[in-house]
Amino acid sequence: MAEDGAAAAGAAVQLIDGEGGFATDSAERFMAAAGVAECGLSYAVVSIMGPQSSGKSTLLNQLFGTNFMEMDAFRGRSQTTKGIWMAHCVGIEPCTVVMDLEGTDGRERGEDDTAFEKQSALFALAISDIVLINMWCHDIGREQAANKPLLKTVFQVMMRLFSPRKTTLLFVIRDKTRTPLEHLEPVLREDIQKIWNSVPKPEAHKDTPLSEFFNVQVTALPSFEEKEEQFREQVQQLRQRFANSIAPGGLAGDRRGVVPASGFLFSSQQIWKIIRENKDLDLPAHKVMVATVRCDEIANEKFGCLASDAEWLELENAVQSGSVQGFGKKLGYIVDVHMQEYDKEAVYFDEAVRNAKRKVLESRILNLVQPAFHKVLSYLRGKALEKFKSDLNLLLENGKGFAASVRESTESSVNEFDQGCADAVIKQADWDYSKMLEKVRRDIEEHAFSISERKLSELTSRAKEKLRKALVEPVESLFDAASQTTWESIRNLYKRETEAILPEFLNTLSGFEMESAVSEGMVSKLRDYARSIVENKAKEEANKVLMHMKERFTTVFSHDKDSMPRVWTGKEDVRAIAKDARSAALKLMSVLAVIRWDDKPDRIENILISTLLDSPVESKSSSATSGDPLASTTWEEFHAKHTLITPAQCKSLWKQFKSETEFTITQAVTAQQAHRRANGGMPPPWAMVAIAILGFNEIMALLRNPIYLFLLFVGYLVAKALAVQLDIGREFQNGMVPGIISVSAKLLPSMQNLLRKVASDQQQQQQGQHQQQHGQQQHHPQTTEAPEPQPPLLLSPNSSMRELRRLHMPPSPVRRSLSSPSHSSSSSPLGSPRRVSEDQKPKRALEPESESSSTYSIV
Repeated sequence: MAEDGAAAAGAAVQLIDGEGGFATDSAERFMAAAGVAECGLSYAVVSIMGPQSSGKSTLLNQLFGTNFMEMDAFRGRSQTTKGIWMAHCVGIEPCTVVMDLEGTDGRERGEDDTAFEKQSALFALAISDIVLINMWCHDIGREQAANKPLLKTVFQVMMRLFSPRKTTLLFVIRDKTRTPLEHLEPVLREDIQKIWNSVPKPEAHKDTPLSEFFNVQVTALPSFEEKEEQFREQVQQLRQRFANSIAPGGLAGDRRGVVPASGFLFSSQQIWKIIRENKDLDLPAHKVMVATVRCDEIANEKFGCLASDAEWLELENAVQSGSVQGFGKKLGYIVDVHMQEYDKEAVYFDEAVRNAKRKVLESRILNLVQPAFHKVLSYLRGKALEKFKSDLNLLLENGKGFAASVRESTESSVNEFDQGCADAVIKQADWDYSKMLEKVRRDIEEHAFSISERKLSELTSRAKEKLRKALVEPVESLFDAASQTTWESIRNLYKRETEAILPEFLNTLSGFEMESAVSEGMVSKLRDYARSIVENKAKEEANKVLMHMKERFTTVFSHDKDSMPRVWTGKEDVRAIAKDARSAALKLMSVLAVIRWDDKPDRIENILISTLLDSPVESKSSSATSGDPLASTTWEEFHAKHTLITPAQCKSLWKQFKSETEFTITQAVTAQQAHRRANGGMPPPWAMVAIAILGFNEIMALLRNPIYLFLLFVGYLVAKALAVQLDIGREFQNGMVPGIISVSAKLLPSMQNLLRKVASDQQQQQQGQHQQQHGQQQHHPQTTEAPEPQPPLLLSPNSSMRELRRLHMPPSPVRRSLSSPSHSSSSSPLGSPRRVSEDQKPKRALEPESESSSTYSIV
């Protein structure tokens, strides 16, 4: 993980050490950490080469955010980078891998030892899309500077070893002087062109220009030590050129022959191997070289002959459709024929080379035919597994135990596979099929395990279903009829059902030959499952305890001992009945408060009754000194996990229960009072007799003088009208004294208003009679119609609808003709003098009625 983080942060990893060894392991870890393998073709490779201590590592670190080791100038100028190092560029797209090459012309390697320098330069040109050539500004124009001899050798060898690819050569001129870049670049390009022209080329590329294989770019940077800020700014500008470098028109947009990123490391390793083995840098003996080439040709020829051999192709096609009897003998004969032909043709060449190429040829042939061998093994593997399945099913159907059936079927299938593999092996190869045999055994074990798991799961599921059916509904019914014996009944039910189901399950497990600990564990899990069913049901019912309490209260309160609905006649003791109903509800809550898996007695019911139901009203001092037994979150006798309703919750639920059942009790009391009033409307018979005897004189006086009855009736109506107009009930809501004061203040105005209303009604009646008389005169043709008086602005609340229409609508002759004359004489004789006197008075507009006018209609 540390290496992964280092690679992501631009840390450098050595690809090739100073001795030329390829660091495969570290390179693979680097590629995985940097995520290069997933980039496909969207990646770029940048290399840098140049003289030793010329600031190559510093330039890369500044340019790409890498972490290559830099030279400490205060400790002297010496070799810093040994071999070839690579790192992942930070913050540049596409994914860019940069390589730092060992500097050339170093004193550590000596004057004559330039082989590694040439190899590393050739390697960089072979795998890189962009090659940075670091050079000093003052070296431009010199013959031995700027890596010119090195480039000349590399160009020549590269043209012969590899198919040339389009590579960008970016010359970085360091410590730029006053000479403008426009004058430096032509000189540098001219020197590169001279190197290219002087390199011997194959006939096919004799006239090929440099631009066909190389894209030459030139840039310049100031001194890092003297102008550091300017150096950093120009490096950041140069960095922008590497963004999207592989896009068309980019810095490496014309590259060709790109290896996919997943194969980059392998390709680099092979290229380095070829470079290290390149005999142009270290030529082998002529004899060995000829033997190598010729043996390669013979081996390639014989390999091609075997690949196209008719017998081999027929055997290969036969293998695709299934196993071939005698596969090993047939294939061994074909391989032996072609190897003998190679030995006959290569007998006169160098023995070491001949044997080496023979091994290579044999390896290639075995690699060619080995897939057919593996195909045969795969077929035998599948056949063995199918045989195991069929044998196992047959044995299980015959009633044999599962474990014994697995053993017998496994032995038969493995023996058949072993015989088939021995027949498929050839003598030229030491192919080992033990791994395939292990796979067969693993396949059999996995299938047997899956079958075992499935059957055990089915058995467990059936047992769970039996337990669920045996416990859920009975437990639910026991909780519905909760009483003191509820948990005892639940424990008995749990014990009875588990003892009936679990032994049967344990007996079924014996055929699997499981360890006793495992089987007992499964039985224990089922026992726990049964307990969880009960506990979950208890929790479910506890969550609905308030609803159950109200149902229990309603059942006890609204029904008698015979379960008949109560009729509240007034003789029932509502207080006692309500206490019994609440006590029943409280007992139900005590049952659902905890889970009782043992038969130990507890005090929960007594605590709830004494605290919530029977607790007297105490003074503050006594309640402060005595502790509240419900001020807790656990019950003393029970574990917290078995608590369904805590004491504090019981107290809160009881408070809510009382408030929600108070209305039911109030209704019962109201029903009793209504019943009493309904049956007590008349006084008792003795009271009626006493009234008749004691009030005989008064009764006779009323009967002899009817005027008393009339005056008493009129007085009642006046008192009733005043009571309605004054709203006596509302006035006395705030108390007796304020009510008396308010009524006294309003009594005289109310009486005046009442008399005014009576007078107004009398006036309206007279106006109606007068209008009827004028209507009768319209029957004579010569009679002129007198103007009707305007209707009053206000009407009395007891005016009829006909009166309203008559006063507010224009008179109609038809209506006048149909008017009954009886209206003129319908008024009482006692009221006529008053109406006459009202007609003689001057008429005036009526004032708007006060708020109390609406009550006059009641009178």
